[in-house]
Amino acid sequence: MKKFSSTLILIAIFSTLLFSFKVFAEISPEQLKAKEKGIELYNQFKAISATPYLKIAAEAGDHEAQYYLAEALRKNNKYITPEAQSAYEASALQGDIYSMIRLAENSDDLCVAMENCPKSRKTPKEWLNMATDAASAAASKGDAEAMYLMFRITNDDTWLEKSAENGYAFAQHYLASGYQGGKGFFLLPSSRAEVIERLMKSSAEGGYPQGMMSYAAIRARKKDFDTFRYWNEQAAKTGYASAVFGYGSYLSENPSEFGFPHDLTKSYALIYSLLELDGGGGVKDYAEDILPEIATQMTAEQIETAKKLSKEWKESHPPLSYFPDKL
Repeated sequence: MKKFSSTLILIAIFSTLLFSFKVFAEISPEQLKAKEKGIELYNQFKAISATPYLKIAAEAGDHEAQYYLAEALRKNNKYITPEAQSAYEASALQGDIYSMIRLAENSDDLCVAMENCPKSRKTPKEWLNMATDAASAAASKGDAEAMYLMFRITNDDTWLEKSAENGYAFAQHYLASGYQGGKGFFLLPSSRAEVIERLMKSSAEGGYPQGMMSYAAIRARKKDFDTFRYWNEQAAKTGYASAVFGYGSYLSENPSEFGFPHDLTKSYALIYSLLELDGGGGVKDYAEDILPEIATQMTAEQIETAKKLSKEWKESHPPLSYFPDKL
């Protein structure tokens, strides 16, 4: 009887400790806000500005923030620093496959040539095995993103095709882009074109902004301008910087080659919103080039109205992003 009671006590203590750990591992609303801001800046190619925000959530134990922090540090320094290594490992040990893959690639990092790679808890091969096991287990349960990660791990196109077939929008765009570049075998050129269009359409419908723009371009070449306009606007609404620029530019044309309405106020508002992208990517330069041209057709009052509309657009839509490949 005494032994049974001791067992119950041990179970109770273990459960309490486990519960306490889970509470500790959860991030607060403030930490979540910092994480989201950090990822937003990172996706705008502002890795230096993103770092302090990502650190807040990373230090609280968030594995995704740890991964993005490590990525920001690696890109800022051009190689994996000890701080980046520590963040990758903390993330990987929580099951983050992206971090495992990055650690598995460490043997190709610039730090190897510099002979100053930080000490790792595991070898690149051990991290690779860990990534393979984790991704394979998730893929076997139907996780389409994990199937894509298996492709990145193995370089086996079968996994990329499976990921696309199972609805991962990024993989659908990736695979279609490969086919556009000549990858794969098709009996007829028309068959290749049909598969590319089907994949790009699925990617667009799956919510991937670059898929939206690629599908729009296919339809434009077929003179289907209604579909082109629709997907260009939808991509802009996701915050995709290139699409915002394209949509804004088309609205300034009179007449419009693709049938967009002539709306200088909205055109100026959208292009003006891109001026915050001062971290790279080139879109800000394009915006600065075209804004004066649009302004010459507007009154001072219309420009002020456009700036207010730009602020309203920003508040009612997702943050601007280049949507870079997470790997």
